[in-house]
Amino acid sequence: MEFVIKISQFLLSLSLLIVLHELGHFIPAKAFKTRVEKFYLFFDVKFSLFKKKIGDTVYGIGWLPLGGYVKISGMIDESMDTEAMKEEPKPWEFRSKPAWQRLIIMLGGVTVNFILAILIYIGMSYFYGDTFLPNDNIKDGLLIENTVANQAGLLTGDKIIAVDGDKIENFSEISEKVLFGKDITIERKGEQSTITFPEDILSQLIDSKEKDFIDLREPFIIVEVPDSSYNKNSGIKTGDIIIGLNNVSTKYADEVKAVLGNLKGQEVTAKLLRDKVETTIPLKISDEGKLGLVYASGSTPKTLEALGYYKFETKEYTFLEAFPVGINKAKAKLASYWKQLGAIFTPSTGAYKGVGGFKAIYDIFPSVWSWQYFWNITAFLSIMLGVLNLLPIPALDGGHVMFLLYEMVSGRKPGDKFMEYAQMVGFFILIALVLFANGNDVYKWITELLNSK
Repeated sequence: MEFVIKISQFLLSLSLLIVLHELGHFIPAKAFKTRVEKFYLFFDVKFSLFKKKIGDTVYGIGWLPLGGYVKISGMIDESMDTEAMKEEPKPWEFRSKPAWQRLIIMLGGVTVNFILAILIYIGMSYFYGDTFLPNDNIKDGLLIENTVANQAGLLTGDKIIAVDGDKIENFSEISEKVLFGKDITIERKGEQSTITFPEDILSQLIDSKEKDFIDLREPFIIVEVPDSSYNKNSGIKTGDIIIGLNNVSTKYADEVKAVLGNLKGQEVTAKLLRDKVETTIPLKISDEGKLGLVYASGSTPKTLEALGYYKFETKEYTFLEAFPVGINKAKAKLASYWKQLGAIFTPSTGAYKGVGGFKAIYDIFPSVWSWQYFWNITAFLSIMLGVLNLLPIPALDGGHVMFLLYEMVSGRKPGDKFMEYAQMVGFFILIALVLFANGNDVYKWITELLNSK
Protein backbone atom coordinates (compact mmCIF):
# COMPACT_ATOMS: atom_id res chain seq x y z
CA MET A 1 0.00 0.00 0.00
CA GLU A 2 2.88 2.37 0.82
CA PHE A 3 4.28 1.88 -2.69
CA VAL A 4 0.87 2.57 -4.28
CA ILE A 5 0.45 5.82 -2.32
CA LYS A 6 3.97 7.06 -3.08
CA ILE A 7 3.90 6.15 -6.77
CA SER A 8 0.43 7.71 -7.16
CA GLN A 9 1.67 11.00 -5.72
CA PHE A 10 4.81 10.82 -7.84
CA LEU A 11 2.98 10.20 -11.12
CA LEU A 12 0.22 12.73 -10.39
CA SER A 13 2.75 15.45 -9.57
CA LEU A 14 4.96 14.62 -12.55
CA SER A 15 2.02 14.49 -14.96
CA LEU A 16 0.62 17.80 -13.71
CA LEU A 17 3.98 19.54 -14.07
CA ILE A 18 4.67 18.13 -17.54
CA VAL A 19 1.23 18.97 -18.94
CA LEU A 20 1.28 22.53 -17.58
CA HIS A 21 4.86 23.10 -18.74
CA GLU A 22 4.03 22.00 -22.27
CA LEU A 23 0.81 24.01 -22.15
CA GLY A 24 3.06 27.03 -21.52
CA HIS A 25 4.59 26.43 -24.97
CA PHE A 26 1.31 25.42 -26.60
CA ILE A 27 -0.74 28.51 -25.72
CA PRO A 28 1.63 31.20 -27.09
CA ALA A 29 2.34 29.03 -30.14
CA LYS A 30 -1.39 28.94 -30.91
CA ALA A 31 -1.71 32.66 -30.10
CA PHE A 32 0.94 33.44 -32.72
CA LYS A 33 -0.76 31.10 -35.23
CA THR A 34 2.06 28.54 -35.11
CA ARG A 35 1.07 24.99 -35.91
CA VAL A 36 1.50 22.47 -33.09
CA GLU A 37 1.68 18.94 -34.52
CA LYS A 38 1.82 17.00 -31.23
CA PHE A 39 1.04 17.57 -27.55
CA TYR A 40 2.26 14.58 -25.51
CA LEU A 41 2.42 13.56 -21.88
CA PHE A 42 5.43 11.19 -21.68
CA PHE A 43 7.37 10.07 -24.76
CA ASP A 44 5.80 7.99 -27.53
CA VAL A 45 8.88 6.07 -28.68
CA LYS A 46 7.56 3.68 -31.36
CA PHE A 47 4.00 3.72 -30.02
CA SER A 48 1.47 5.61 -27.86
CA LEU A 49 -0.79 4.45 -25.07
CA PHE A 50 -3.39 6.92 -26.30
CA LYS A 51 -3.65 9.48 -29.09
CA LYS A 52 -6.36 11.53 -30.75
CA LYS A 53 -6.06 14.16 -33.46
CA ILE A 54 -8.06 17.35 -32.99
CA GLY A 55 -7.57 19.95 -35.70
CA ASP A 56 -3.88 20.09 -36.62
CA THR A 57 -2.68 18.63 -33.30
CA VAL A 58 -2.33 15.03 -32.12
CA TYR A 59 -2.90 14.80 -28.37
CA GLY A 60 -1.52 11.70 -26.71
CA ILE A 61 0.08 9.82 -23.84
CA GLY A 62 3.36 7.99 -24.43
CA TRP A 63 4.60 4.91 -22.61
CA LEU A 64 7.99 6.28 -21.49
CA PRO A 65 7.50 8.52 -18.40
CA LEU A 66 10.64 10.63 -18.80
CA GLY A 67 8.89 13.89 -19.60
CA GLY A 68 6.63 15.21 -22.33
CA TYR A 69 6.73 17.51 -25.34
CA VAL A 70 4.93 19.64 -27.87
CA LYS A 71 6.12 19.28 -31.48
CA ILE A 72 5.96 22.64 -33.18
CA SER A 73 6.10 22.86 -36.98
CA GLY A 74 9.31 24.32 -38.40
CA MET A 75 11.38 23.80 -35.27
CA ILE A 76 14.34 21.49 -34.69
CA ASP A 77 13.51 19.80 -31.42
CA GLU A 78 13.97 16.50 -29.58
CA SER A 79 12.09 14.63 -32.32
CA MET A 80 15.05 15.40 -34.68
CA ASP A 81 12.60 15.52 -37.61
CA THR A 82 14.70 17.51 -40.06
CA GLU A 83 12.96 16.52 -43.32
CA ALA A 84 10.43 19.35 -43.12
CA MET A 85 13.27 21.83 -42.57
CA LYS A 86 14.56 21.14 -46.12
CA GLU A 87 11.40 22.67 -47.60
CA GLU A 88 10.62 26.36 -47.96
CA PRO A 89 9.36 27.95 -44.69
CA LYS A 90 5.57 28.04 -44.33
CA PRO A 91 3.74 30.97 -42.69
CA TRP A 92 2.49 28.74 -39.84
CA GLU A 93 5.95 27.40 -38.98
CA PHE A 94 8.01 28.37 -35.94
CA ARG A 95 10.99 29.44 -38.06
CA SER A 96 8.81 31.93 -39.97
CA LYS A 97 7.81 33.86 -36.86
CA PRO A 98 9.63 36.96 -35.57
CA ALA A 99 12.36 36.27 -33.02
CA TRP A 100 10.41 37.92 -30.19
CA GLN A 101 7.44 35.61 -30.77
CA ARG A 102 9.70 32.55 -30.85
CA LEU A 103 11.31 33.73 -27.59
CA ILE A 104 7.91 34.01 -25.88
CA ILE A 105 6.97 30.53 -27.11
CA MET A 106 10.21 29.04 -25.74
CA LEU A 107 9.93 30.83 -22.39
CA GLY A 108 6.28 29.83 -21.98
CA GLY A 109 7.01 26.50 -20.25
CA VAL A 110 9.33 27.80 -17.53
CA THR A 111 7.08 30.83 -17.02
CA VAL A 112 4.20 28.48 -16.22
CA ASN A 113 6.46 26.51 -13.85
CA PHE A 114 7.34 29.60 -11.82
CA ILE A 115 3.77 30.94 -11.83
CA LEU A 116 2.45 27.53 -10.74
CA ALA A 117 4.88 27.41 -7.81
CA ILE A 118 3.85 30.90 -6.70
CA LEU A 119 0.13 30.02 -6.92
CA ILE A 120 0.66 26.82 -4.93
CA TYR A 121 2.56 28.65 -2.18
CA ILE A 122 -0.14 31.34 -2.07
CA GLY A 123 -2.87 28.69 -1.81
CA MET A 124 -1.01 26.76 0.89
CA SER A 125 -0.42 29.93 2.91
CA TYR A 126 -4.11 30.74 2.76
CA PHE A 127 -5.47 27.25 3.49
CA TYR A 128 -2.85 25.92 5.92
CA GLY A 129 -1.05 28.96 7.29
CA ASP A 130 2.41 28.43 8.78
CA THR A 131 3.35 26.43 11.88
CA PHE A 132 6.98 26.97 12.81
CA LEU A 133 9.45 26.87 15.67
CA PRO A 134 11.24 30.22 16.20
CA ASN A 135 14.96 29.72 16.64
CA ASP A 136 14.83 31.75 19.85
CA ASN A 137 12.51 29.11 21.34
CA ILE A 138 15.20 26.41 21.12
CA LYS A 139 16.58 27.02 24.59
CA ASP A 140 18.89 24.01 25.03
CA GLY A 141 20.39 23.77 21.58
CA LEU A 142 20.07 21.14 18.88
CA LEU A 143 20.64 17.42 18.48
CA ILE A 144 23.77 17.01 16.34
CA GLU A 145 24.97 13.40 16.40
CA ASN A 146 26.16 13.23 12.79
CA THR A 147 29.83 12.21 12.76
CA VAL A 148 30.80 14.56 9.92
CA ALA A 149 29.04 17.51 11.58
CA ASN A 150 30.78 16.69 14.86
CA GLN A 151 34.18 16.55 13.17
CA ALA A 152 33.45 19.90 11.53
CA GLY A 153 32.89 21.37 15.00
CA LEU A 154 29.14 21.18 15.69
CA LEU A 155 28.03 19.43 18.89
CA THR A 156 24.73 18.50 20.50
CA GLY A 157 23.56 21.44 22.59
CA ASP A 158 24.85 24.06 20.16
CA LYS A 159 22.48 26.83 19.11
CA ILE A 160 22.96 27.86 15.47
CA ILE A 161 22.55 31.62 15.39
CA ALA A 162 23.51 32.51 11.81
CA VAL A 163 24.94 31.08 8.59
CA ASP A 164 27.29 33.26 6.52
CA GLY A 165 26.04 36.24 8.52
CA ASP A 166 22.38 35.50 7.71
CA LYS A 167 20.44 35.22 10.98
CA ILE A 168 18.42 32.05 11.50
CA GLU A 169 14.80 32.86 12.28
CA ASN A 170 13.13 29.42 12.29
CA PHE A 171 14.23 25.85 12.95
CA SER A 172 13.07 24.79 9.45
CA GLU A 173 15.76 26.98 7.87
CA ILE A 174 18.71 25.48 9.74
CA SER A 175 19.61 22.23 7.97
CA GLU A 176 19.40 23.62 4.43
CA LYS A 177 21.32 26.80 5.20
CA VAL A 178 24.02 24.96 7.14
CA LEU A 179 24.45 22.37 4.37
CA PHE A 180 25.19 25.05 1.80
CA GLY A 181 26.88 27.52 4.11
CA LYS A 182 30.48 28.11 5.11
CA ASP A 183 30.69 30.19 8.29
CA ILE A 184 28.37 28.88 11.01
CA THR A 185 27.81 31.14 14.01
CA ILE A 186 26.94 29.12 17.11
CA GLU A 187 26.23 29.70 20.77
CA ARG A 188 27.72 27.12 23.14
CA LYS A 189 27.37 27.46 26.91
CA GLY A 190 26.45 31.11 26.56
CA GLU A 191 29.40 32.07 24.35
CA GLN A 192 29.27 32.75 20.60
CA SER A 193 31.85 31.55 18.11
CA THR A 194 32.14 30.83 14.39
CA ILE A 195 32.86 27.46 12.81
CA THR A 196 34.12 27.36 9.22
CA PHE A 197 32.99 24.29 7.30
CA PRO A 198 35.38 22.61 4.83
CA GLU A 199 34.46 23.12 1.18
CA ASP A 200 33.78 19.42 0.71
CA ILE A 201 31.42 19.06 3.69
CA LEU A 202 28.62 17.87 1.37
CA SER A 203 30.90 15.22 -0.11
CA GLN A 204 31.81 14.00 3.38
CA LEU A 205 28.15 13.85 4.42
CA ILE A 206 27.17 11.88 1.32
CA ASP A 207 30.08 9.45 1.74
CA SER A 208 29.26 8.90 5.43
CA LYS A 209 25.83 7.43 4.53
CA GLU A 210 24.44 8.90 7.79
CA LYS A 211 20.88 10.17 7.27
CA ASP A 212 20.49 12.37 10.34
CA PHE A 213 22.19 15.77 10.29
CA ILE A 214 20.63 18.35 12.59
CA ASP A 215 17.43 17.77 14.56
CA LEU A 216 15.51 18.81 17.65
CA ARG A 217 16.43 17.29 20.99
CA GLU A 218 13.51 15.18 22.20
CA PRO A 219 12.44 13.49 25.45
CA PHE A 220 13.05 9.78 26.13
CA ILE A 221 9.44 8.59 25.84
CA ILE A 222 8.77 4.88 26.35
CA VAL A 223 6.62 3.51 23.52
CA GLU A 224 7.01 -0.22 24.18
CA VAL A 225 8.08 -2.53 27.03
CA PRO A 226 8.95 -5.84 25.29
CA ASP A 227 8.09 -9.10 27.03
CA SER A 228 11.77 -10.04 26.78
CA SER A 229 12.91 -6.86 28.56
CA TYR A 230 14.81 -7.24 31.82
CA ASN A 231 12.88 -4.16 33.00
CA LYS A 232 9.43 -5.62 32.24
CA ASN A 233 8.55 -5.99 35.93
CA SER A 234 10.14 -2.73 37.06
CA GLY A 235 6.87 -0.85 36.93
CA ILE A 236 7.74 1.21 33.85
CA LYS A 237 4.84 1.84 31.46
CA THR A 238 4.25 2.97 27.91
CA GLY A 239 4.13 6.76 27.84
CA ASP A 240 6.58 7.24 30.72
CA ILE A 241 9.31 9.84 30.17
CA ILE A 242 12.71 9.31 31.78
CA ILE A 243 13.83 12.67 33.18
CA GLY A 244 16.55 11.51 35.57
CA LEU A 245 18.92 8.64 36.40
CA ASN A 246 20.61 8.43 39.84
CA ASN A 247 19.95 12.11 40.55
CA VAL A 248 21.38 13.16 37.16
CA SER A 249 18.85 15.23 35.22
CA THR A 250 18.09 13.79 31.77
CA LYS A 251 15.66 16.14 30.10
CA TYR A 252 16.50 14.84 26.62
CA ALA A 253 16.97 11.38 25.08
CA ASP A 254 20.60 12.15 24.17
CA GLU A 255 21.30 12.86 27.86
CA VAL A 256 19.67 9.55 28.88
CA LYS A 257 21.89 7.65 26.43
CA ALA A 258 25.01 9.45 27.66
CA VAL A 259 24.25 8.57 31.31
CA LEU A 260 23.45 4.95 30.41
CA GLY A 261 26.91 4.66 28.87
CA ASN A 262 28.45 5.63 32.20
CA LEU A 263 26.31 3.24 34.29
CA LYS A 264 26.70 -0.03 32.38
CA GLY A 265 25.71 -3.16 34.31
CA GLN A 266 24.24 -1.23 37.24
CA GLU A 267 20.80 -0.88 38.82
CA VAL A 268 19.74 2.75 39.03
CA THR A 269 16.93 4.88 40.34
CA ALA A 270 15.05 6.41 37.43
CA LYS A 271 12.94 9.53 37.77
CA LEU A 272 9.91 9.39 35.48
CA LEU A 273 7.28 11.80 34.31
CA ARG A 274 3.98 9.89 34.15
CA ASP A 275 0.85 11.81 33.22
CA LYS A 276 2.69 15.02 34.22
CA VAL A 277 3.40 13.60 37.70
CA GLU A 278 6.94 12.69 38.82
CA THR A 279 7.67 9.22 40.22
CA THR A 280 10.71 6.98 40.71
CA ILE A 281 11.36 3.31 39.96
CA PRO A 282 14.44 1.04 39.87
CA LEU A 283 15.79 0.12 36.42
CA LYS A 284 18.50 -2.28 35.31
CA ILE A 285 21.12 -1.23 32.77
CA SER A 286 22.74 -3.94 30.68
CA ASP A 287 26.47 -4.35 30.24
CA GLU A 288 26.01 -2.70 26.84
CA GLY A 289 24.40 0.38 28.42
CA LYS A 290 20.85 -0.48 27.31
CA LEU A 291 17.49 -0.51 29.12
CA GLY A 292 15.77 -3.09 26.91
CA LEU A 293 12.99 -0.59 26.16
CA VAL A 294 11.75 1.05 22.97
CA TYR A 295 11.68 4.83 23.08
CA ALA A 296 10.15 7.37 20.70
CA SER A 297 11.87 9.54 18.13
CA GLY A 298 10.23 12.01 15.79
CA SER A 299 7.61 13.36 18.18
CA THR A 300 5.05 15.71 16.65
CA PRO A 301 5.15 19.45 17.33
CA LYS A 302 1.88 19.06 19.24
CA THR A 303 3.41 16.43 21.57
CA LEU A 304 6.60 18.41 22.15
CA GLU A 305 4.64 21.56 22.90
CA ALA A 306 2.22 19.76 25.25
CA LEU A 307 5.20 18.43 27.23
CA GLY A 308 6.63 21.93 27.49
CA TYR A 309 9.78 21.29 25.47
CA TYR A 310 9.19 23.81 22.71
CA LYS A 311 6.79 26.62 21.93
CA PHE A 312 5.64 26.53 18.31
CA GLU A 313 3.91 29.45 16.63
CA THR A 314 1.16 29.45 14.02
CA LYS A 315 0.41 32.21 11.55
CA GLU A 316 -2.81 32.35 9.56
CA TYR A 317 -3.25 34.60 6.54
CA THR A 318 -6.19 36.27 4.88
CA PHE A 319 -6.63 35.78 1.16
CA LEU A 320 -4.83 39.05 0.36
CA GLU A 321 -2.09 38.46 2.95
CA ALA A 322 -1.35 35.07 1.39
CA PHE A 323 -0.16 36.67 -1.88
CA PRO A 324 3.05 38.36 -0.67
CA VAL A 325 3.74 35.42 1.66
CA GLY A 326 3.43 32.91 -1.21
CA ILE A 327 5.57 35.04 -3.53
CA ASN A 328 8.30 35.34 -0.88
CA LYS A 329 8.25 31.57 -0.28
CA ALA A 330 8.68 30.94 -4.01
CA LYS A 331 11.55 33.45 -4.19
CA ALA A 332 13.28 31.87 -1.18
CA LYS A 333 12.91 28.36 -2.62
CA LEU A 334 14.20 29.55 -6.02
CA ALA A 335 17.26 31.17 -4.40
CA SER A 336 17.86 28.04 -2.34
CA TYR A 337 17.67 25.71 -5.34
CA TRP A 338 19.92 27.99 -7.39
CA LYS A 339 22.48 27.80 -4.58
CA GLN A 340 22.22 24.00 -4.55
CA LEU A 341 22.69 23.89 -8.31
CA GLY A 342 25.78 26.06 -7.97
CA ALA A 343 27.22 23.60 -5.45
CA ILE A 344 26.45 20.65 -7.76
CA PHE A 345 28.33 22.28 -10.65
CA THR A 346 31.31 23.04 -8.38
CA PRO A 347 33.26 19.74 -8.37
CA SER A 348 35.30 20.62 -5.25
CA THR A 349 32.16 20.54 -3.07
CA GLY A 350 31.35 16.94 -4.00
CA ALA A 351 27.65 17.88 -4.09
CA TYR A 352 27.29 16.11 -7.44
CA LYS A 353 27.45 12.81 -5.52
CA GLY A 354 24.05 13.59 -4.07
CA VAL A 355 22.34 14.18 -7.42
CA GLY A 356 19.40 11.84 -7.81
CA GLY A 357 16.99 10.82 -10.53
CA PHE A 358 13.44 9.52 -10.54
CA LYS A 359 13.87 7.33 -7.47
CA ALA A 360 15.19 10.30 -5.49
CA ILE A 361 12.08 12.28 -6.46
CA TYR A 362 9.85 9.31 -5.64
CA ASP A 363 11.48 9.00 -2.20
CA ILE A 364 10.62 12.55 -1.12
CA PHE A 365 6.88 11.82 -1.26
CA PRO A 366 5.41 10.63 2.07
CA SER A 367 4.11 7.08 2.58
CA VAL A 368 0.68 8.44 3.62
CA TRP A 369 -1.46 10.66 1.42
CA SER A 370 -1.21 14.29 2.46
CA TRP A 371 -2.38 17.09 0.18
CA GLN A 372 -0.30 19.57 2.16
CA TYR A 373 2.91 17.60 1.55
CA PHE A 374 1.88 16.83 -2.04
CA TRP A 375 1.42 20.46 -2.99
CA ASN A 376 4.54 21.56 -1.14
CA ILE A 377 6.66 18.99 -3.01
CA THR A 378 4.95 19.81 -6.33
CA ALA A 379 5.70 23.51 -5.90
CA PHE A 380 9.38 22.75 -5.28
CA LEU A 381 9.53 20.36 -8.26
CA SER A 382 7.92 23.04 -10.44
CA ILE A 383 10.68 25.48 -9.50
CA MET A 384 13.30 22.79 -10.06
CA LEU A 385 11.85 21.98 -13.50
CA GLY A 386 11.78 25.67 -14.42
CA VAL A 387 15.40 26.27 -13.38
CA LEU A 388 16.73 23.11 -15.06
CA ASN A 389 14.92 23.95 -18.31
CA LEU A 390 16.57 27.37 -18.33
CA LEU A 391 20.08 25.88 -18.37
CA PRO A 392 21.80 26.95 -21.64
CA ILE A 393 21.98 23.41 -22.99
CA PRO A 394 20.79 22.78 -26.57
CA ALA A 395 17.66 20.57 -26.50
CA LEU A 396 16.44 22.38 -23.37
CA ASP A 397 14.34 25.54 -23.47
CA GLY A 398 17.35 27.47 -22.20
CA GLY A 399 19.41 26.35 -25.20
CA HIS A 400 16.78 27.62 -27.63
CA VAL A 401 16.53 30.88 -25.66
CA MET A 402 20.32 31.27 -25.83
CA PHE A 403 20.33 31.01 -29.64
CA LEU A 404 17.31 33.30 -29.95
CA LEU A 405 18.98 35.98 -27.81
CA TYR A 406 22.09 35.69 -30.00
CA GLU A 407 19.91 36.18 -33.07
CA MET A 408 18.12 39.20 -31.58
CA VAL A 409 21.40 40.86 -30.54
CA SER A 410 23.50 40.05 -33.62
CA GLY A 411 20.74 40.13 -36.20
CA ARG A 412 22.01 36.82 -37.57
CA LYS A 413 20.01 33.61 -37.34
CA PRO A 414 21.96 30.38 -36.70
CA GLY A 415 21.76 28.02 -39.69
CA ASP A 416 19.45 25.00 -39.66
CA LYS A 417 22.42 22.62 -39.96
CA PHE A 418 24.13 24.24 -36.98
CA MET A 419 20.91 24.00 -34.95
CA GLU A 420 20.57 20.34 -35.93
CA TYR A 421 24.09 19.53 -34.69
CA ALA A 422 23.59 21.63 -31.56
CA GLN A 423 20.37 19.77 -30.82
CA MET A 424 22.17 16.44 -31.18
CA VAL A 425 24.96 17.54 -28.82
CA GLY A 426 22.42 18.82 -26.31
CA PHE A 427 20.47 15.58 -26.54
CA PHE A 428 23.56 13.52 -25.71
CA ILE A 429 24.40 15.86 -22.81
CA LEU A 430 20.89 15.37 -21.44
CA ILE A 431 21.11 11.58 -21.81
CA ALA A 432 24.43 11.64 -19.95
CA LEU A 433 22.93 13.73 -17.13
CA VAL A 434 19.87 11.47 -16.86
CA LEU A 435 22.07 8.36 -16.78
CA PHE A 436 24.33 9.92 -14.15
CA ALA A 437 21.44 11.01 -11.90
CA ASN A 438 19.60 7.70 -12.11
CA GLY A 439 22.88 5.81 -11.89
CA ASN A 440 23.44 7.56 -8.56
CA ASP A 441 20.03 6.27 -7.45
CA VAL A 442 20.95 2.71 -8.40
CA TYR A 443 24.34 2.97 -6.67
CA LYS A 444 22.76 4.27 -3.45
CA TRP A 445 20.09 1.54 -3.57
CA ILE A 446 22.70 -1.21 -3.99
CA THR A 447 24.85 0.29 -1.23
CA GLU A 448 21.89 0.42 1.16
CA LEU A 449 21.07 -3.21 0.40
CA LEU A 450 24.64 -4.30 1.09
CA ASN A 451 24.84 -2.26 4.31
CA SER A 452 21.58 -3.74 5.58
CA LYS A 453 22.94 -7.30 5.37
